Amino acid sequence: MRNVRAFPLVLPALLSAYAALAAPPAVSPEVKRVLDAADVKRIDADLRFLADDALEGRGTGQKGGRLAALYLEARFRLLGLVPGATKDEYLQEVPLVGVETQPQSQLVITTGDKKFEARWLDDYVANSRTEKDQEEIDAPLVFAGYGIVAPEYRWDDFKGEDVRGKVLVMLVNDPPSDDPALFGGKALTYYGRWTYKYESAARAGAAGAILIHTDESAGDGWNVVRNSWGRETPFVALGPGSPRPLPIASWVTESFGRAVLTAAGQDFDALRTAAASRDFHPVALPLRVQARLVSRIRPIVTWNVIGLLPGRDPKLRDQAVVYTAHYDHLGRGNPEDGDDIYNGAQDNASGVATLLETARLYTLLPNPPRRSILFIACAAEEGGLRGSEYYAGHPVV
Repeated sequence: MRNVRAFPLVLPALLSAYAALAAPPAVSPEVKRVLDAADVKRIDADLRFLADDALEGRGTGQKGGRLAALYLEARFRLLGLVPGATKDEYLQEVPLVGVETQPQSQLVITTGDKKFEARWLDDYVANSRTEKDQEEIDAPLVFAGYGIVAPEYRWDDFKGEDVRGKVLVMLVNDPPSDDPALFGGKALTYYGRWTYKYESAARAGAAGAILIHTDESAGDGWNVVRNSWGRETPFVALGPGSPRPLPIASWVTESFGRAVLTAAGQDFDALRTAAASRDFHPVALPLRVQARLVSRIRPIVTWNVIGLLPGRDPKLRDQAVVYTAHYDHLGRGNPEDGDDIYNGAQDNASGVATLLETARLYTLLPNPPRRSILFIACAAEEGGLRGSEYYAGHPVV
């Protein structure tokens, strides 16, 4: 069991959000009474159950993930929400494909007569998005900065460079900025997420992408990447209209990345400084990556859990305001201090507990809102927002 000590720290923060809602002077007495009914004990109870060892970390495709979905369905029923997935169902089935990279996979980077053999989990993690049980890559490397194309910020890291068939080396996060009008200043935008980097590489026709991890840019230590990627990863099943998948998506440690770049006559810090400018151009590296990814592939079924509070206005009830939180975590994995359950109290049992209490407060209103309110507990966020991705392609409203 992890994160038990987090409960007393998380709950006051959650309730402070409700307190903030009550601050505007225009809130009616009826609404204020509802806001004042926010109950720390209810949030605490849901949080503790969802993060208990009995749910085994709520892993996607694992028993605990299914138990969590059934628990949330029961809670939505008890709150009086109507089924939101269909007129009869709360559970929206999300068909996925589980891809688990096997330890015998290999990633080697060469420059001249020098060869760098990356060690699985210690130096690199990777998976193939092609949903094949084996993928081989032999391609040159190009440093593509942050890999961002953002016309609204007049930012293009590719500058028309043809990177088709190449593997891109990229930085994590947004370019550094103190200006809220440029990549949100200190805030993280979607352009900074690792998921965007791989999407950007795929759109550019690249053969793959390798992200260089640093604690500062990723916001977490290497152990978080290792634990997240050293296990099965879910993907939405590929179909005829699916975007082109990357043959290799990888992270390497900062120390491994620095060593390889130094051997190629490049300085990591200098490249990072250059990438922070709009004037950056991709840098062809005298490096090749040779990789062989062996994967275990299996079908997975998980569920988004959807509850609906119908709106009162016949003209507007077909529109909805959506509240969402993902309920999955990492499940069971590599043991830490003898414990192989990643309980996920803060990520994201706390968010789901808050979602449930928010739903309860809405049901206490003397009159429902004019528009419908949709509450979605999304699946498979840890694998790359897969439940949200599926819902976006299959919305119920």
